[in-house]
Amino acid sequence: MAGVWSMGPGTYEVPLSLFAKNRDRLAEKLKSGQVVVLQGGDDINLYDTDIQYVFRQEAYFTWACGVREPGCYFALDVKTKKSIVFVPRLPDEYEIWMGKLLSCQDYTNMYGVDEVRYVDEICDVLKSLEPDTLLTLVMDNETLFPIIAELRVIKTPEEIEVMRYICKVSSDAHKQESAPSNSEKMSTGFASEEKSPETLATTLDLWKWILPKRLHISKRRFLESAVMLYAKPGLLEYQCESVFLDHCYRVGGCRHVSYTCICGSGDNSAILHYGHAAAPNNKMLKDGDICLFDMGGNYAGYAADITCSFPANGKFTEDQKLIYEAVLAARDAVIRQGKPGVKWTDMHLAANRAMLEHLKRGGLLKGEVEKMIAFGVNGILQPHGLGHLLGLDVHDVGGYLKHCPPRPSGPLGRLRTARILEAGMILTIEPGCYFIPKLLDAAKRTQKLAQFFNWDVMDRFRGFGGVRIEDDVLITDKGVENLTFVPRTVAEIEEFMANGANFK
Repeated sequence: MAGVWSMGPGTYEVPLSLFAKNRDRLAEKLKSGQVVVLQGGDDINLYDTDIQYVFRQEAYFTWACGVREPGCYFALDVKTKKSIVFVPRLPDEYEIWMGKLLSCQDYTNMYGVDEVRYVDEICDVLKSLEPDTLLTLVMDNETLFPIIAELRVIKTPEEIEVMRYICKVSSDAHKQESAPSNSEKMSTGFASEEKSPETLATTLDLWKWILPKRLHISKRRFLESAVMLYAKPGLLEYQCESVFLDHCYRVGGCRHVSYTCICGSGDNSAILHYGHAAAPNNKMLKDGDICLFDMGGNYAGYAADITCSFPANGKFTEDQKLIYEAVLAARDAVIRQGKPGVKWTDMHLAANRAMLEHLKRGGLLKGEVEKMIAFGVNGILQPHGLGHLLGLDVHDVGGYLKHCPPRPSGPLGRLRTARILEAGMILTIEPGCYFIPKLLDAAKRTQKLAQFFNWDVMDRFRGFGGVRIEDDVLITDKGVENLTFVPRTVAEIEEFMANGANFK
């Protein structure tokens, strides 16, 4: 199938064959005589106003057809594999406010489906297909949902390429200098009209003085389009967030991010879902703060989810280095172990062991690591699972389908999946270590937990905040392919923040 979709020059061209292949995969799982009907998202007004939220398409609908407009429906006739999109029949005055009305043929060409009809024709069209069964996600969540959810877990090559793109855009927003756009390139002062020799000489002399200064300013400006280079004491967290948003949209064509940006500094870095309405990334970065910035762009509906932790001033303290390297050891253990056939629960436990052993060597913990795991010590320092499936939703579907291992009990119950890894899965790996007062106080009061902590040392870390390292990874036949490209070791981060060189 020919045809692509993109946000314009320089952004990734998503082949329409991606959605056609998804439809073919779905049809192969269903029976002749069945017809799938999916409802897209609708425009939603902001409370009782006529102002609308920026529209974002429903994920299952996106997966099947890639249609971006609100108010649409999709049907797939399994017997013939015919795909039909239904669009709203808009009034003529729509053109005055919203632009030219597209015909059904325009939409057919745009999305590469077999037919486009109007929503008010949907009943007649479905009757004409003479289905034995209509399958929806609204009335029957037992038949269609597990099939599409499982298909979403295992990505096609086309989906993987979109994920590569959005992970690169998001990685670059964290750490990459970006070249100026055509409109941002420096003017040299030489207009197209002819100049006299005297004027030219004067202009050249002027630019001998100006140009080095302009180059310095411009280099600094574009280097600082990366969050890790922009962040410094005295800035506000949301100013760092704005740099990420700017890069993702201006460079990557990402109108949306995948979730509310988390830009925690100092003790805010221990708030797992910081950045919410009551804490909108509005603290000032201070010298000596650790920063935990969890942000991911979204392109063509597909999500990235990347966390970078680094010192606000660019130089780790010994305590920051200790905690960071404990989390990095957990990340590295999982990267080494991951491959098809490995249980996600075993990956989580491997990360637990690596981090707890490192913290024990650093003097924060004592006792046997296996007993710490059995008693739930890691849940005090990392009250979340190792990661989650990633795709059209940042916390993607398919974690606990009926054919998969059930949710574990005990300390492993917080995991978002317990699946056995398969090639084609994309997941996050996001170990963390946080000093959360409520959890530390509870552990101190509970003897079975308190026995494993050196409290004189632990109390030194109250107010420290937290560290998380989050990578987006693809499971391949050979193991783990990391789709995230940011500085990760202490040495890499300090070198990068000091010198601003691109990290490859």
